[in-house]
Amino acid sequence: MSEESGQRNLLEVALPLPAPQTFTYAFSGPSLPPPGTRVLVPFRRSERIGWVVGPGSGEGLSGIRPILDVLEDEPSVPGELLDLARWMAEYYLAPLGLVLRGLLPSLLSDSSRDYLALGGPCEGDGSPRERRLLAALASAAGPRRVRTLRRELGMGSLWREIRSLTARGLVRHETVPPREPAVKTRRVVRIARWVSTLDLREDLLGRAPRQREAYELLESAGGAMELAHLLEGGGFSRSVISGLEEKELVRVVDEEVVRDPFREEEPPPPRPLVPTPDQKAALGSLLCALEESRPGPFLLHGITGSGKTLVYIELLKEVVLRRGMGAIVLVPEIALTPQTVSRFRAHFGDQVAVLHSGLSQGERFDAWRQLRRGERRIAVGARSAIFAPVHPLGAVVVDEEHDGSYKQSEGPRYHARDVAVVRAARAGAVCVLGSATPSLESWANAKKGKFRLLSLPERVGGGALPPVEVVDLREVWKDRGGTSGPSGGNSARRPSGRGPAHSILSSRLVDAVRSRLAREEQVILLLNRRGYSSFIQCRECGEVWRCPHCAVSLTFHRVTGRLLCHYCRHQEPVPQRCLRCGGEDLGFRGLGTEQVERVVAEAFPGARIARMDVDTTSGKGAHHEILGRFGRGEVDILLGTQMIAKGLDFHRVTLVGVVNADVGIHLPDFRASERTFQLLSQVAGRTGRGALGGEVIIQTSLPDHYTVQAALSHDYLTFAGRELEERHHPAYPPHTRLANVVVSSPEEEVAAREAERGARWVRRDLSSAGFTGEGGVELVGPAPAPIERLHGRWRWHFLLRSPSPRLLGQALQRFWLGFRPRGSDVRVSLDRDPVALL
Repeated sequence: MSEESGQRNLLEVALPLPAPQTFTYAFSGPSLPPPGTRVLVPFRRSERIGWVVGPGSGEGLSGIRPILDVLEDEPSVPGELLDLARWMAEYYLAPLGLVLRGLLPSLLSDSSRDYLALGGPCEGDGSPRERRLLAALASAAGPRRVRTLRRELGMGSLWREIRSLTARGLVRHETVPPREPAVKTRRVVRIARWVSTLDLREDLLGRAPRQREAYELLESAGGAMELAHLLEGGGFSRSVISGLEEKELVRVVDEEVVRDPFREEEPPPPRPLVPTPDQKAALGSLLCALEESRPGPFLLHGITGSGKTLVYIELLKEVVLRRGMGAIVLVPEIALTPQTVSRFRAHFGDQVAVLHSGLSQGERFDAWRQLRRGERRIAVGARSAIFAPVHPLGAVVVDEEHDGSYKQSEGPRYHARDVAVVRAARAGAVCVLGSATPSLESWANAKKGKFRLLSLPERVGGGALPPVEVVDLREVWKDRGGTSGPSGGNSARRPSGRGPAHSILSSRLVDAVRSRLAREEQVILLLNRRGYSSFIQCRECGEVWRCPHCAVSLTFHRVTGRLLCHYCRHQEPVPQRCLRCGGEDLGFRGLGTEQVERVVAEAFPGARIARMDVDTTSGKGAHHEILGRFGRGEVDILLGTQMIAKGLDFHRVTLVGVVNADVGIHLPDFRASERTFQLLSQVAGRTGRGALGGEVIIQTSLPDHYTVQAALSHDYLTFAGRELEERHHPAYPPHTRLANVVVSSPEEEVAAREAERGARWVRRDLSSAGFTGEGGVELVGPAPAPIERLHGRWRWHFLLRSPSPRLLGQALQRFWLGFRPRGSDVRVSLDRDPVALL
């Protein structure tokens, strides 16, 4: 693109690069692109897509390069979201360009294509580089791609030569911007002329009976039908439709089809909602907050089955239907999206758009575009839906706000719950965080008055929470002669899957399942560990098969017959003998959902069983399909991991069984007990929601643990009080603010050395900045990470903690900008407000 005449302006552009700074470029077009606009810019020897974030100063800079192209007329990042991105970049210590890229559909960040062609006779005495470029174009049959020319000529960046030759008219440069996702269309036949009198119809169609039949079919369908349906379903030939076109009675047009994964489904009829007194009180507080200019966030603490969704729906009726504003509803798991979408579509119809990673790129783009244009006003989805272009925003709902999946695991490592609070505050919208088991951070904020607490202490319809019974696995194993139980393994070298059910399911749980099956009721079984066996161990020398890239054991998956690492996805065949001692006596130990499924099928041969974990839900729409079958009564026993533990509402579920509650309770992480309690409480709430009642059976070898005891009585308050005490000494959130700094390298010694050096840098900087002492910033570590090797990289970490979020942020900012690791492949990642330290 040649530089246009006129004043050159400098603009600051954020690029999606792991660099903290933005970049200054020159723009000489007739009108400046506003902030948030996508642009194509040169960067080193290539081109990148970035976003204009404001005017540039150019102070101390020379050789400022021009913006190559402006890619959109209207900013893809409106001002409200650009401000939110700036806050996220500062708070989470992330490059602004990476944050902006995460706000948008991935299709909007595709690379551009630039083409060159000769613009005139190749005369003149240009530089040697220019002559080489002209010769390459002269030998081509047509336009050449810049990227291809650069690779073939080996000349590095060509843009200086391109601008010079373009200005002299010797080269034509065309930028083909990133293609917008292809708009999906369908051919529709529409009546162009309505023939109401019989005489005129007879004149036009009397001698063409098939044309008349097609025309009358269109009439009965309201004047329009899809062409394919007329041809295939109606049995008409294309010539029949062409005859109607020639008579100007119909026209065939291409109409856009919005890619909506729920378009083929009729929304269910809305159930009449009659709020309870507690729901009315909660809703009244929320509706009053809509009148405030800056309403603070609300924590809606409601036991399972207390009707939190009704409160959300009634709030959105006021916001969307009566006030004409928009709303965002976040759910933690893709598995919850179909049910949530169904409930909201029952009341809001096509106002609901779905945003989550389980959809195709086209489906997500279409939903994003409809929300941006205001055609739909309610965005429902997982954590990234918090960035939906909803305007004006009236309400944000975060359902199951305690869930750890709201935390992004890769940079920028934001927490969607906290971003929701900030976005709602900046938009003047009402923010509702709902949960039966709130995170301790939200609970502490409610106790301090930062959040307004709303309570739903009773189930809708006067139902009671289901009784919970604990089965002590230690007694079960003792009664069975010391068999290894759920944590043990088979004696056979290969797992046959034909062992007795009582090695995994207690007789109490087996009897309870049988009674439900006899009454044609449904059962949910939870085990929060996938695969068949957790690890393989040689019985002769004790060798355990481990991932060569991660410090974890490999999990055996029977369906594929392979060992799999659940972190890096490394796979290998099942060994025939021990590589260490050559022994052939290999034990398959531990327990996963795949093995439980096989045992359950043997114990209950007539039962219809569905397994729901990462392995069975990797396909598009798999969550929806499995839950749909369960909801229609086509499945008797639903077995799965944590994705079945929350948000599901099936009234024929009368039994929940937890196969082993000990999974995860002793992980080296300060939230292990909290996550276990939340999981047990949430899965217990899946039963007893209808007139049939319900029961929960928890199998555990730790029946006296305070986490299990609190879950036994559905007592969140007691658990929260005990857990808050446990986190006083040493101090962990919510009593302090925390950041986890991880240093990694392919070499173990380098990771340890740079972590030590980074910790020394922090220690000196904290002291020089006056951040130490009571109320300041404390350094803990460094030490090897609990999982010290992942994806082939050794990991060390240290913690920074402080009761002051301001001081902690300043200390992290100084470290992020000031510390430079030494080594060819040393990475430093900062995780502020981590949900796990593994």
